[in-house]
Amino acid sequence: MNSANFTTMPSTSSLLPPTSSLRVGILGAAGYTGGELIRLLINHPVAEIVFANSESNAGNLVSDVHEGLVGDTDLRFTSEMPFDEVDVVFFCFGHGKSEAFLREHTIPAHVRIIDLAQDFRIRGDHDYVYGLPETHLNIIRASQHVANPGCFATAIQLALLPALATHIIDGDIHVTGITGSTGAGQKPGATTHYSWRNDNISVYKTFTHQHLHEIRQTIEELHPGYDGRVLFIPQRGCFARGIFVTAVAHCTRPIEEVQAIYETYYADAAFTHFVTKSPDLKQVVGTNKAVVYVERYEDQLLMISCIDNLLKGAVGQAVQNMNLMFGLPETTGLQLKAQAF
Repeated sequence: MNSANFTTMPSTSSLLPPTSSLRVGILGAAGYTGGELIRLLINHPVAEIVFANSESNAGNLVSDVHEGLVGDTDLRFTSEMPFDEVDVVFFCFGHGKSEAFLREHTIPAHVRIIDLAQDFRIRGDHDYVYGLPETHLNIIRASQHVANPGCFATAIQLALLPALATHIIDGDIHVTGITGSTGAGQKPGATTHYSWRNDNISVYKTFTHQHLHEIRQTIEELHPGYDGRVLFIPQRGCFARGIFVTAVAHCTRPIEEVQAIYETYYADAAFTHFVTKSPDLKQVVGTNKAVVYVERYEDQLLMISCIDNLLKGAVGQAVQNMNLMFGLPETTGLQLKAQAF
C-alpha cells in the first residue's frame, strides 16, 4: 500500500487459532451502532457474541429493539459484563462515556478493546491506536486497544490521503460533506424528526466539527508542517445512511499523474477503491466500501469520497480492525452487497 503503513508486524501469539471462535462483548448495544455491529457479528464466520450489554433493555430480545434482526438471532440484552469470558469488547457508547467507563470498571489485560467513540482518537496519555487501516494497517495488527475513526473523519481522510502522502496539494482544503440521519444517533432530536428532515437540508458545526482534530492529526503524520486549513462545512441530508464528501485544494500536477498516485496508494486496500468515474452514494450504502475519485479544474483538484456512515464510518471499520487484531483476513464477515437500487 503506502509507506504510511509503518511499524512492526504482530507476534504470532496475537493471532487467533484457526479452529477457535472469537468471543465478543458489546457495550451500548441498543443504539444504531450496536444494532449494526450485532448484525455483522451474527453473520461473521468466527465471531461469537457472548454478551450485548444494555442497562435499559436488559432481558429484552435484541430483535425487539433492532427489529431488522427478527428471525436472525434469539440473543437477549443483558446488564451483565463478563469481561473474563471474551477476547474483545466493543464500546458503542456516546462520546465521552468510554473514558469515564474505564475509570469505574476494570477490563482484564488480555481483552482487546475497540472504542467507537472519540475519547481516544487523539494521541495522548493512553495506548489506543488510531484505527484507520489505510494509514495504520500494521500498527492495528499489533495493538491491544483501538480507537475507531469518526464517520466524517474517515470519509474526508480517504479523499485526501494519497494527495497528502505525496505532497501534491497545498494551501487551504475546502470540504463539504453531507450525511444521513443515522449519523445523529438513535435518540430522537429536533433535526432527526421525519417531518423536519424530509425534503430538507441544513448545515451544522460549520468549520468546528469535532472530527477535524483527528483529520489534522493525520495530516501532520503524512505531511508534517502542512500549513493549510481544513475548512469543513457538514450538512444534514434527507436520507438515512451514507456520507458523500467533496474536497478541493490547490494542485498543479497533471490529472494523469494524480490518478496514478491514487490508484497506487489504494491498490492493496481491502475496501477503499479508486475509480475514474464520478461515484454516487448507492455504490457504498450497505457495505464497508469507500469509493474515491479525483478530477482537476485549472489549478484545483477535486477529491470525492463516499462511504456508509454506519459501516465503513463506524462498525464495519470496527470489525475490519477486529479482524486485523486477531490475524484474520480484513474482509472476513464484511463481504456485503451495496444497496444499488
